[in-house]
Amino acid sequence: MAYDFTAVLATIKDKQWALADIDWDAPGADLVTDEQRPQLKQFMSDLVWIENIGARGFAALATKAPTPTIKEIYTYFHAEEQKHANAELVLMRRWGMLADDEIPEPNINVRLAMRMLDRYADAAPLSGLATLIPMLECALDGALVKFLLDEVADPLCHEVFRHINSDESRHIAVDFQVLDLVGAGRMRRLLIETASILKPQMLLGLLLFVPLLNKMRDNIVAMGLPERRLYNAVKRFATNGDRSANTRRVPAYQVFKRQAAMVVDRTHPYHRYLADPLVRLTARLPRWVAGRTPSWARKLTADPVAK
Repeated sequence: MAYDFTAVLATIKDKQWALADIDWDAPGADLVTDEQRPQLKQFMSDLVWIENIGARGFAALATKAPTPTIKEIYTYFHAEEQKHANAELVLMRRWGMLADDEIPEPNINVRLAMRMLDRYADAAPLSGLATLIPMLECALDGALVKFLLDEVADPLCHEVFRHINSDESRHIAVDFQVLDLVGAGRMRRLLIETASILKPQMLLGLLLFVPLLNKMRDNIVAMGLPERRLYNAVKRFATNGDRSANTRRVPAYQVFKRQAAMVVDRTHPYHRYLADPLVRLTARLPRWVAGRTPSWARKLTADPVAK
């Protein structure tokens, strides 16, 4: 049976929620302990900026969507990722992690990834971007959010992430249906798109995601996330993709699937010879190398807006 993108779009519109719908002063903020607060602040800061990376990815996908309906879906997903980032900011302010209108600074790896997206996302082929976004959503969002809900007792945190998880489940479902559509195309076109990913400037841009993924992996494991949980989050990406014969035809999917498997396997030479050296290298880079935070990432607000 063909996937009904029109019905999904109607569901997305029906399920919209606003920060103003949530009682941010509800009891439970004091359940975040002083012991948790320092690491949780870094964790939440990273999560806020990862949501922005997802938002920028969906904005680029909207420009290359195969149908008008899918384009509108991606436009909603772009706005939802920004809303998720804003909701996480409000939680940080609720827990006393931010002063007034303070916005946490993105770390160097996030800044480099944002710069890459700003430069190359709009020119990236659909098959590559449509594979990268669900890989990040499964591997990072999936593991991060589940771990957060296990560690934080504040009931309002759970309420907020019920909304976020509901949105993300639709994102991932659409992601894989679009990959199925892409994979149903002619192999010649898929190979041409793959060749465009192999251009030096595109490869350099993608390389910037290696230290981001590795640093996030090590950070969440250091906080206590069982490695098996991270493995299962990444396995979800491969399990969903491998269900479709069309998706398995997409060269970019096969490449990112293998990279994701290497990321979660700390014994793989990938870490010793590529990822860990890049983490050390990027940690030494001066801030100016990553450039200014792009304008699209300045829409963060800790004010509970109505949409």
